[in-house]
Amino acid sequence: MKTTIETMANGQKKVINPCIEPCSVERGMRALGGKWKASILWHLQDGPVRFNDLARMLGGASKKMVDQRLKELESQGLVTRHVISDRPIAVSYEITEFGCTALDILTRLKEWAEAHDI
Repeated sequence: MKTTIETMANGQKKVINPCIEPCSVERGMRALGGKWKASILWHLQDGPVRFNDLARMLGGASKKMVDQRLKELESQGLVTRHVISDRPIAVSYEITEFGCTALDILTRLKEWAEAHDI
């Protein structure tokens, strides 16, 4: 239900249906809004990418940061990790079917940012 504010007869304001726990928008932002998360998903949309290549694509992100975000995305079921070889270790990441459901949102966000010169 939608949260609204009503003014009482005495002039005080009362919140109707306040958010007690994070609303769906906040939960969505937590899933996609972490630094580099959306960019990682965006770069994985065309197929699997090896870790070092992905880190290069992200430019300003440290490898440690990319690793942390990939672990978060993997735990959320948005990406999968594949070990290509053991020695030397080579790993690639791929967006999951669930992760692909976020691409429409990211496309619209990209278009919005471009349209408003953000």
